Amino acid sequence: MTPRDLTALLVLSALWGGSFLFMRIAAPALGPVLLIELRVLIAGLALLAFALATRALPGFRSRWKHFLVIGVINSALPFVLIATAELHITASLAATLNATTPLFGVLAAALWLGERLTWGKGAGLLLGLLGVAVLVGLGPMALTPVVWLSIGASLLGALSYGVAAVYTRKNMRGTPPLALALYSQLLAAGVLLPAVPFTWPDQAPSGVVIASVLALALLSTAVAYLLYFGLIQRVGPTKATMVTYLSPAFGILWGVLLLREPLSVWTFVGFGLILVSVALITGVRPQRPPANMPTKA
Repeated sequence: MTPRDLTALLVLSALWGGSFLFMRIAAPALGPVLLIELRVLIAGLALLAFALATRALPGFRSRWKHFLVIGVINSALPFVLIATAELHITASLAATLNATTPLFGVLAAALWLGERLTWGKGAGLLLGLLGVAVLVGLGPMALTPVVWLSIGASLLGALSYGVAAVYTRKNMRGTPPLALALYSQLLAAGVLLPAVPFTWPDQAPSGVVIASVLALALLSTAVAYLLYFGLIQRVGPTKATMVTYLSPAFGILWGVLLLREPLSVWTFVGFGLILVSVALITGVRPQRPPANMPTKA
C-alpha cells in the first residue's frame, strides 16, 4: 500500500469505528429500519449534492443493476442486521465481530474469483473462528438467546460485507468511487423505504439521537464509502476489508469512553486472535489497538 492508501485506511477505520457508536445510540430510539433508511438516504442525497456541485454526476443506466445489488448487500442488508444486533449487544462487541469480514471475503474470493486458498489462509480462517468463540464465550455479556441471535446477525452482516467487496471487484472495475457510493446509497434507501411506515417510532427523537443520525449518515457513510470504494479499486477487496480489523479498535474505544461499555481481558484475547487471523489471510501485519485503551468501564 502507498502512504496515501494507508492514510485513507486509517481515516476510514476511525469513521466506521464511530458508526457502531452512533447506531448503538440511535437504534433503540428510532428502530433499525428507520435508522438505516435515514442513514442511506441522507448519505445518498449528500453525495448527490456533491456530484451536482462539482459537475461530476456519474453515469447510472448502464450499470444500475450492479449498483442495486451493491446497495443491498453492502448497505441495506448489513446495516439493518448490525443495527438490529445493537439493540441487544454493545457497540464494542458489534464492532469486533465485524472484524471477521476479511475472513468471509477471502472465502468469497476463493470461490468466486478463483483466488488460491493457501494453508496460511486456511489457518487464518480457523484462528478467526477461534477468536470469535473466545470473544463470545468468555466476554463480559451474558449469553441469553436474544444475545446469541444478535451475534448471529452481526456475523451475517460481516458475511454480506465480504461478499459485497468481491462482487464490487468482479463487476465494477473502472467505475468511479463516487458512482458506487452515490447510487448504492440511493438504491438502498429505495429498497428500505416500503418498510419504514411499519417501523415508525412512538416518540420524537432527542437532540443526541438526531446528531448521531447525521454523523452516521454524513461521516460514517457518505465520506466513508468514497474512501472505501476507492481503496477497493486501488488495492483490491481483501486488503480494503482490512478496515474491519482496524475499525474495531476505534469502536471499542468510543464505546468504553462515551457509553461506558464493559470489557474483559477475553475481549482483547478474542480480538487479538481475529487480528492475527486477518494478518494471515491478507499477508499484512495488523496495527495494534491504542496502548492506553482502558480494559474496563
